[in-house]
Order: sequence, then C-alpha cells, then structure tokens
Amino acid sequence: MTEKRSAADHEGGDGSAGDADYGSIGSGYSRYRQPEPVFVDAIHAALNGAQTLVNVGAGAGSYEPDHLTVTAVEPSAAMRAQRPVGAAQVVDAVAEDLPFSDRTFDAALASFTVHQWRDLHGGLREVRRVTRGPVVILTCDPAALERSWINDYAPEVIATEASRYPTITDVRSGLGGTVKVEHLPIPLACVDGFSEAYYGRPEALLDPGARRAN
Repeated sequence: MTEKRSAADHEGGDGSAGDADYGSIGSGYSRYRQPEPVFVDAIHAALNGAQTLVNVGAGAGSYEPDHLTVTAVEPSAAMRAQRPVGAAQVVDAVAEDLPFSDRTFDAALASFTVHQWRDLHGGLREVRRVTRGPVVILTCDPAALERSWINDYAPEVIATEASRYPTITDVRSGLGGTVKVEHLPIPLACVDGFSEAYYGRPEALLDPGARRAN
C-alpha cells in the first residue's frame, strides 16, 4: 500500500473529513464493516465494464473491487491504517479536492461516505470531473430510515442519523447528467455493520465496537 499526501485541507490529527473522528472511534472498524454481497453485486453491475476506478472516501476498502485498477482516496489516517496488505494505492485527500486530472478514471465509487463530505455538491462535481464514465454512490435514503425497528425504541437515534444523510434529490442534483436510482433492500442476514443492518441480529448492538462503527 502506498500513501500520498495531497494539498487538500482537512482538519484534525486523524484527518477525518466529516462529523466522525475516526482517530477516536475507528479502532476495529474493518472488523464490523464487512462488504455485503448483495451490495457488492450491485456495485459491480453498475461499474459497467470499467477498468480503472477511483474509490472516494474508501475507508478500510470494504467495497473496493479487486478486479479493477483502483486508486483509493481516504483522509482518515485510522482508516488508511486498517487497509489490508496488498490493497490499492491510497491517497490522503478529500472528495472536494481530488488531486487528479480531468477524466483520469473510467469510473468512480463512493460507498457510505457522502454524508461525511463537508460540501456534497463540491465533492460530487470533483468526482464527475475526474471520471469518464459511471459514478456509483452507495448511501442511505434518510426518508426511509424511519422504517428501521430502532425507530420504535429510540426515535431520536434515527432522527439524528437521518439528519446526517443527504437526500436522494440532493445527490441527484449534485451529480447532474443522467442519474439512475436503484433501491437495495437490506438483507436479513446483512454482514455489513451499519445500524440498520442489524435488524436480523439486534443483539450485536450490545457490542460497543459495533455501535462505534456505525
């Protein structure tokens, strides 16, 4: 794994770009945030024959395709440190200031990250700028979060979570051009570790590490 540092200005000792300080909460993150196969299949289908990919907000790389030439972008030192040996080259930068030339990559991926960007539209414009083909965004629809079982017990948790995610309308307008929205139901046995994924195994939320990784 090779790390490069860009001129992007991101705050904090860890470099985390959003409202979560992964330097404090990111320990063991990769243990809980495993790629859900249903989502992986949908991502691969949407990439539509790309050969080169920029993975923006890549984290520990859980949804990073291993059959493409990937350049990962991740501002958090804690997340970069958890990337496995042999993972793609990772660049220390933020979505809003990508250190690449126009149309460098065949495709782009941003999985569970757009809610952490300080400037959603600025980040999406940058991703479009450096990409020749499809831009694949995996995110949560805040309007659907109230259907979570947690809402029956702790509605304030869901309200807080929903307030962090951009609306699908905002993502569409930020991307511009032709945008296709595909709804991906969360499997009962979902192996990823975001809070809504635990409805088939709610006891997992008793694990402090699982709660931190959300």
